[in-house]
Amino acid sequence: MSDIVLKTENLTKRYGGVHALEGANFELRKGEHVAIMGDNGAGKSTFVRQITGVEQRTDGKVWFDGKEVNFAGPIEAREAGIETVFQNLALADDLDVPSNLFLGREKVLFNLGPFSILDRKFMRKATEAALVRTAVKIPNLSSTIRHMSGGQRQCVAIARTATFASKLIIMDEPTAALGVQETAQVENIIRTLKENGEPLILISHNMRQVFDLVDRIVVFRRGKIVANLRKQDTDGNDIVAYITGAKTGQAELQAA
Repeated sequence: MSDIVLKTENLTKRYGGVHALEGANFELRKGEHVAIMGDNGAGKSTFVRQITGVEQRTDGKVWFDGKEVNFAGPIEAREAGIETVFQNLALADDLDVPSNLFLGREKVLFNLGPFSILDRKFMRKATEAALVRTAVKIPNLSSTIRHMSGGQRQCVAIARTATFASKLIIMDEPTAALGVQETAQVENIIRTLKENGEPLILISHNMRQVFDLVDRIVVFRRGKIVANLRKQDTDGNDIVAYITGAKTGQAELQAA
């Protein structure tokens, strides 16, 4: 498992009598970008919630960075090196870019009783370096998130994720609500992450985007993994067939 960043075995989540996720076996290797696809309610986001500690799994095991883990919550997952960009972005509208990048991880200069004085100079310089590293372009770092476009907001969330993710990045529909130009900007950031050798799980419905950005495609249907394919071994029609159930029988193929 030396080159395996993340592995799940028989990962299962039930909500009462509803089997939202059943027996998911998954592997992600160092530097690999993998897309998770499937219809709404197929189990994609449920899968991510189990491995990041947002929810507690019903059954199964998770290994991360060579160790078996059972995160009590997303903070534990974050401290272990997993950063996630959720669809709601989790940004503070009334704060500027550096404050959002360091949200919950503020650099404290010194404490005055119950008050903390932040090292804003350090956070601004670190933010500038993070934006350069991820190729994110924000004209004015002092602007509040409220006054930014959807694409700029998404880029700030991704830059924050890439800055603090030491081992794994997960993106849940990062371009779902963006226009063409903003989508292209986010995709360029993902390419930069690939060039930097950072492993990524991308949840997306965008077929063109998936084939352009990832190495492998995993398809969920009704809570189960029904296909695990290298992108050069498949095509869009094939993936749609697995998503709709028109094609079966290729579950749990070997990863690249």
